[in-house]
Amino acid sequence: MKKIAVLAITKNGIKMSLRIKEHFSDFEIFAPIKFSDNNEKIQWYDESTTQKIVDLFKSNEGVVCLFSLGAVIRLLAPHIKDKKTDPAVIVIDDNANFVISVLSGHLGGANELSNKIAEKIGSTSVITTAADVNKTIAVDLVGKEFGWKIDDDSNVTRISAFMVNKEKIGIFQNIGHKEWWKGKLPENITFFSNIEDLKSSDSKGYLIITNDQIDDENVLRDSVVYRVPNLVVGIGLHWDTPKETILNGVNETLEKFGLKQKQIARFVSIKKEKDVAGLIELGKEMNIPIEYIDRAELATITAPNPSESVQAFEGTASVSEAAAIKSSRGKLIVEKQKFPPNLTVAIARIMQ
Repeated sequence: MKKIAVLAITKNGIKMSLRIKEHFSDFEIFAPIKFSDNNEKIQWYDESTTQKIVDLFKSNEGVVCLFSLGAVIRLLAPHIKDKKTDPAVIVIDDNANFVISVLSGHLGGANELSNKIAEKIGSTSVITTAADVNKTIAVDLVGKEFGWKIDDDSNVTRISAFMVNKEKIGIFQNIGHKEWWKGKLPENITFFSNIEDLKSSDSKGYLIITNDQIDDENVLRDSVVYRVPNLVVGIGLHWDTPKETILNGVNETLEKFGLKQKQIARFVSIKKEKDVAGLIELGKEMNIPIEYIDRAELATITAPNPSESVQAFEGTASVSEAAAIKSSRGKLIVEKQKFPPNLTVAIARIMQ
């Protein structure tokens, strides 16, 4: 569950916030201390609401405001950055007639959350994003539930406009979950079995779901390309290996073997007494999860390039290769790459 804050500034709003919490127990309620009845389900604040809403906006993945839409817009306008980083913002009127998705409807999940809240409290959900009201494919959400990542988002707005205006859109897919769309496929969509047929069609824009390298600039100019994370990057490192060293090693390895950052599903390494700060920092920066495997488990994995020195130091003859193989349950596609004196990188593809 995402971290969601509910901000209520009237007596009716506070009552409604408690109703919402009955259905969403993880939501945190905030209300002015002047209305306090010592209810421990509510965090009573004594600073101004002007300051409080900004604090909640910056520290949560979603903010539900139980007061007027105009007030919310005026308070948050100076702090809005972009849809990739802003949290979901939802407004509910004082009588809970409407649950309005205001900000970050797609990527931030405000649309989905608005629908869920409205269903639970018996209100009307108000969604205004074009893809939703036209019941077509939301270009920026394709494959999100499966962890797909857009390679370059510079074309998303333009291809989204083609989609909602019912211009012809061609799709090529050779990886990932096949039936990713929900409901009836829009009539302006056509699937193609290869890139050449896609390119020679009369499609105005393309959606391409692949992990293959695409070098045709004419195709890329009119495409949104989705990558399916299916690579596990095994990392062998010292306790003090810095983030920059790990990042450079990973990027050099990816480039050498024609792979992309967006294809990485997770990092994996040996479980040490203390997690390596550099790897933790890199995982947070790249938004990639990290898995740790005990040395005893790694020692059971047959790796192509065992090392006596690693055996003496770590208690297992392989870290990067063994970790990648173990975590992926698949095939090692990049054997150990050495970056002396304190880093090795290996890559395996997750078994489909």
